[in-house]
Amino acid sequence: MLRPSMVSRVALFTLSLLSGATLSASKHAPTSCPVTRGNGYTPAGEPAGPNRYGTRALSTILYGRLEFRKGGAGFVLPDGSLKMKWPWWKEKEGNLTITGRRLDGSAPPLRADVACSDGYEMVPTYIIFQTTGCWEVTGKVGNATLTFVTRVVKIGRGP
Repeated sequence: MLRPSMVSRVALFTLSLLSGATLSASKHAPTSCPVTRGNGYTPAGEPAGPNRYGTRALSTILYGRLEFRKGGAGFVLPDGSLKMKWPWWKEKEGNLTITGRRLDGSAPPLRADVACSDGYEMVPTYIIFQTTGCWEVTGKVGNATLTFVTRVVKIGRGP
């Protein structure tokens, strides 16, 4: 049974949809995160898996829901940002750069610690998310780019 306050919210939501209004993120309308799914691309010599994602130039492993929790992977830094080790593979010469932005709210851009690598190889990196939320991450080598979306969640006090 709907309470009167719930009925008014449902009515307002229905009227908004009928009038053609655009829904915005609020406490009543959950935000979505278009998490990228793996395409199965696997660099030569690496084990295949459903979370593999990339092209012949650049690839990585996807974490659709990246959970920072006690006993889990990653670190909570003193400033509250969330740091996770993240492998990338290059099949193109040049240095890897990683950038990113939060899609579902305001936050400073992500930071990345990228090991130096000029050749064709696996590049160990750390990606540092400033907050939880829905993040778009882009890796770039030369003129090749690879972009994906991941959901970053912190459970409890984190790892």
